[in-house]
Amino acid sequence: MGSGLLYVQAAQRLGLQPITLSDDPTRYDHFAAKGAETIRVDTDDLDALIGECSRLRATYDIAGVTSAADSFYATASKLCRHFDLPGPNPEAIEQCLDKYTQRQLLAASGVPIPAYRLAANAADVEVSAAEIGLPVIVKPAVGSGSVGVRLCRNADEVVEHTNYLLGGQHIGRSAPRILVEEFAQGPLYVAEIMGKEVIGISTLDFGPPPNFVYHENTYPAALTDDEHNRIADVSLTCLRALGLGWGPTNIELRWTKRGPVVIEVNPRLSGSPGPQLVKLASGIDLIAEHIKLAIGGDVNLRRSHSETAAAQFLVPDRDGILDWIDGESPAADVQGVAEVKLYIKSKTPIVRKGDYRDCIGYVVAASPSLEQSKAILRHAVDLIHWSITPSRADSRSDSKSI
Repeated sequence: MGSGLLYVQAAQRLGLQPITLSDDPTRYDHFAAKGAETIRVDTDDLDALIGECSRLRATYDIAGVTSAADSFYATASKLCRHFDLPGPNPEAIEQCLDKYTQRQLLAASGVPIPAYRLAANAADVEVSAAEIGLPVIVKPAVGSGSVGVRLCRNADEVVEHTNYLLGGQHIGRSAPRILVEEFAQGPLYVAEIMGKEVIGISTLDFGPPPNFVYHENTYPAALTDDEHNRIADVSLTCLRALGLGWGPTNIELRWTKRGPVVIEVNPRLSGSPGPQLVKLASGIDLIAEHIKLAIGGDVNLRRSHSETAAAQFLVPDRDGILDWIDGESPAADVQGVAEVKLYIKSKTPIVRKGDYRDCIGYVVAASPSLEQSKAILRHAVDLIHWSITPSRADSRSDSKSI
């Protein structure tokens, strides 16, 4: 989920005036934040952004430029370079965002990764899947949030998903290039990094295959010292391989039979509620510290306490129209619950995509132990109910709680 509103609020707490640039401000809740200025501009046009920032400099002292989304992070870093502001290396960000290039650089540095092939057409995909061996992951070479990512367990599923990606149904920011990858099996962990320091490691659980929709997120992960150190060592090798090391990075890994295997390196913070979990569990506000870096300030990455924070995502099990959803206030009142977030309102169409967009909200809890935090979550989530009228006319209405 997006962290834009959290960036706006953190900037305000630091005494800054946030100015947000977007080609469509209506898409994001943070553009309506109190005290935040919004400017409409084509964020794919670097010259237009430079012009807008130059105009702003006539009125403001621009302290820093950054982005919460990896799709615009490279552009933000180019603005930093143009205006001589602190920021990451634009070339490193761009090559990291291309998953195939990222794979090549990681492999060249000896980082453990799944077997992979780049495919330009359906025939390439089929050959690649056969060479790697089923099941395989088929996904776009550029993208985020598990959009267009699918586990294909047989040849028919490979053909079906390839046709989906190449047939114009999948909307991406670039021409279709497809990655076919070995399915690395094992628990998924995420290393949260600021600069060249591993702040901590979280664990993520998905819903049922073939899609990859998050259902739970826990920080910190329950790891032995050896497991933690091996994940941290591999993560730091990734930074060196990709030329990263300024600002935030999150690295997704699976713990397989051969140990940690890197699934993806993202040159940004984890999406919400990841940063909230880190703050609740350790006191480290990664968003505020990222902003401090962007304005050339001093960064504080010291823990102030040690707890366990966990989130459960609210995910519908069918398409249709959301008749109603309630229980937000009772869930928020449960002792230990830190946040309840609902993304949708009654009468909203539900169209599942098999990626992050399927999430309609989440609940976050924190306590001294993992068991206690999960018990708090179960209690709170049980108080949230909704009803969906299925899309098909012959289906009956469904009321649901998790």
